[in-house]
Amino acid sequence: MNNEILDEELSQMYEESVKPSRVLDATTFQTPIKNLRVRKPITVSPSQTVAEAIALMQEKRLGCVAVTSESKLVGIFTERDVLTKIAGKADPAKLKVADVMTPNPEAFQPDDSIAYILNAMHVGGYRHVPVVDEAGRPLAVASVKDIIGFILDQFPEDVLNLPPSPIRKTEQREGA
Repeated sequence: MNNEILDEELSQMYEESVKPSRVLDATTFQTPIKNLRVRKPITVSPSQTVAEAIALMQEKRLGCVAVTSESKLVGIFTERDVLTKIAGKADPAKLKVADVMTPNPEAFQPDDSIAYILNAMHVGGYRHVPVVDEAGRPLAVASVKDIIGFILDQFPEDVLNLPPSPIRKTEQREGA
């Protein structure tokens, strides 16, 4: 009986050891953007106040909002805009989103590859990029978090089998 258990365990260990290891390669990053788990965009108009946009971002726990006019993407307003263009410099209730948004941001189509997003984020220093349809209407906003989630999804067993306690940990979420 003990030999049967041992044989079964050894057989299982052998099968696991011969499984090909997963790697991130060029074909992984050729996956279309539409395969990412992304949020639908929350939109504001260029004429809304910055205070309204910030309140919406806080309520929805978002790092950005898409700025639209006549349903088409005309800009993006991000938490970085709040920190670099507004904080300590201007009254958000008196500013319009159009005054501080990033106009005409680089946008992607659903069939573009994840590699394109990664390159744009790296080169441009973006943390959020809009995904639009052929008419320029926002469909989604892809974030660094979405990309990290995609990469982690490629290695679910490796991530889920990490030790239960990291060496260092924090008690609260950044910015919470």
